[in-house]
Amino acid sequence: MTDWLLDQVFDFNGRGVRHAVRGDGPPLVFVHGTPFSSCVWHRIAPHFYKTHRVHCFDLLGYGQSEQPDADVSLGVQNELLAQLLDHWNLQRPDVVAHDFGGATALRTHLLNGKDYRSLTLIDPVALSPWGSPFVRHVRQHEAAFSGLPDYIQQAVVPAYIRGAVHRDMPDRELAPYVQPWLGDPGQAAFYRQIAQMDERYTREVQDLYPTIRCPVQILWGEDDQWIPIERGRALHGMIPGSRFHAIPNAGHLVQEDAPEAIVAALLRFL
Repeated sequence: MTDWLLDQVFDFNGRGVRHAVRGDGPPLVFVHGTPFSSCVWHRIAPHFYKTHRVHCFDLLGYGQSEQPDADVSLGVQNELLAQLLDHWNLQRPDVVAHDFGGATALRTHLLNGKDYRSLTLIDPVALSPWGSPFVRHVRQHEAAFSGLPDYIQQAVVPAYIRGAVHRDMPDRELAPYVQPWLGDPGQAAFYRQIAQMDERYTREVQDLYPTIRCPVQILWGEDDQWIPIERGRALHGMIPGSRFHAIPNAGHLVQEDAPEAIVAALLRFL
């Protein structure tokens, strides 16, 4: 994963957002979730470089993008995705979105009027209520957590992220997910994005799910400890004509637990 480089910068309201475009063919856009970055697609995206023009980016406040002391909530990220689609001159791309990226893609489609050729949702944040006990606690005590000593932060972040993975993930594989949240300004950014989580951003759109204007497939890790699979089945029931696939032996971060299942599902769906 050391060569996962986003070599371009997009100016989003004066903030730098890193992105990359690779391959050639029909456009395929990947949208990551929290507390991750576009490197979650490092096992997935390369399979499509020969058949698609693949677009990856880090959400504002995440990964290689700028981590401003500003609004990086779901209320901002759909505006970012809408502007990026215009910047890339994409009319109807295939979109693959995970976790918060799912909420971002849904909001961009339903609120910003951006059309997709298809939408693949992987364990998305889409239905209220959501948020782990850790997230709920941090929301109430952001200042205390943002000031943790470095050695405590270096223990907290890996423990939190490991909760999204079903398999035993070695430290070297976990490192790219942890590194952006350490030190200054990463540690403050980590707790800022949690404190800004607000269920109103999904409540704004969830009644609109029956009006989605493209084919939808939903992939869900059977062992997701962050968002139970029952939430995925409920989402499936709200989107007419959608497909639902449960993925065995996978947690919330299906990209690390079962990347081959995602690739296979995308090859069939696209």
